[in-house]
Amino acid sequence: MTVAVSPDGLPALVLNADYRPLSYYPLSLWSWQDAIKAVFLDRVNIVAEYEHAVSSPTFSMKLPSVVSLKHYVKPSRFPAFTRFNVFLRDRFQCQYCGTPEDLTFDHVIPRHSGGATTWENVVAACSPCNLRKGGMMPSQAKMWPLQRPFQPTVHDLHNNGRLFPPNHLHESWMDYLYWDVELEP
Repeated sequence: MTVAVSPDGLPALVLNADYRPLSYYPLSLWSWQDAIKAVFLDRVNIVAEYEHAVSSPTFSMKLPSVVSLKHYVKPSRFPAFTRFNVFLRDRFQCQYCGTPEDLTFDHVIPRHSGGATTWENVVAACSPCNLRKGGMMPSQAKMWPLQRPFQPTVHDLHNNGRLFPPNHLHESWMDYLYWDVELEP
């Protein structure tokens, strides 16, 4: 489970058994409580630790900053069709004018004309462009998406997610992120 956690909450980066993050965007993070529970249930290995420790009357341990799953979880080839994933596929910009502001989504072929709510027919659009296009076909509105809508792979979304790094990356996580990024000479 990926949860929203603050950097002050000492989250743990969760890696698959192959030492790659379960997801890049959102970054696969667990709260420190979930990470410790997984350690005690013998579901993960601790790869790196914070300096901060938690204690009980009979036990003390440093909080994990990076954990890896003991059993490989095969990633899904295709991501769920969600508003967030449409925005990520379209790089958080309107597919008609390019602005990142006031995003919603648009059916390229309007629903009343038989357009389905699918990857291949929905694009990110700013509210002004969405209102301007209204229920018209692209040719009627003289508005065409910057890219043809498509069903992305998880890899496509990971690549786009790298363009929007999280606000906080703990230094202990850096060795496990972006392994397949080209190295500088």
